[in-house]
Amino acid sequence: MSVELLHSFKPRNAFFVGIDSDGCAFDTMELKHKECFCPCFINVFNLQSVSKYAREVWEFGNLYSKWRGANRFPEVVMCLDLLRERPEVIRRGAHIPKFPALEAWIKQETKLGNPALKKAVQETGNPELAQVLQWSEAVNKAVDDMVRGVAPFPGVREALEMLRGQADCMVVSATPEPALQKEWAEHGIDTYMALIAGQESGTKKEHLALAARGKYPSNHILMIGDALGDYQAATANGGCSFPSTPAMKTSPGPASSAKVLNVFSPGALKAPIKTRSSPSSRPTCQILRHGNTER
Repeated sequence: MSVELLHSFKPRNAFFVGIDSDGCAFDTMELKHKECFCPCFINVFNLQSVSKYAREVWEFGNLYSKWRGANRFPEVVMCLDLLRERPEVIRRGAHIPKFPALEAWIKQETKLGNPALKKAVQETGNPELAQVLQWSEAVNKAVDDMVRGVAPFPGVREALEMLRGQADCMVVSATPEPALQKEWAEHGIDTYMALIAGQESGTKKEHLALAARGKYPSNHILMIGDALGDYQAATANGGCSFPSTPAMKTSPGPASSAKVLNVFSPGALKAPIKTRSSPSSRPTCQILRHGNTER
């Protein structure tokens, strides 16, 4: 998905709904991180001697903390920093690599994906960036080989069907676009989406800025996701955020599916919408017609 396509997108319906993919539409977060990202993290960065602690750090940062759902490259920097501080790792005298060149690249590049990183490697010949690119490409191959047959969460297809003709739906994700296209097409739900945008097209904040901001009233823009970054992307663009909480999705069931359908329903979308923060400071979206939707 090119930035130009996002910018030139014209509304077809009165509402806009951005939907995260991994962990929100699909139950793929655990599979991808535990079976693809983390093994490559240990292998490519030579963390075999502290593999137990590398796994704990990776799973904490990417699945069980407020950094869940962040872009893979800042996650590498953060997880290596956390690993370096572990007493068990220090006692073992293990070498944990540092990548200042990666940190510099992250600060100056907004499209944090393999195409931009590959270009930086070609232009600079930097061995640190080359190693990170090796890891990222290994992750993509592992995901391509491993992830199949993971259907959308119960209720997602029905929710998208209910949105048809009511809202323009867009995949807003930090996942590489080829993986998004493959996974959504595998289950035949790509046809519900007006746009599919991944890391190559910028951040989630940039996706919403280009595709939705200024094209819809702010209270007609809704971002649904399971990570803090989804909330931040929505509020940065004046839109509304609804949290799809990881804890709820461990056993979706009919009741949870009904909640998802309730949010997606035409009646809910036509109601006044506003963003707010709960007493626990957890990002939520309140649709006034249905009361507090915090879960």
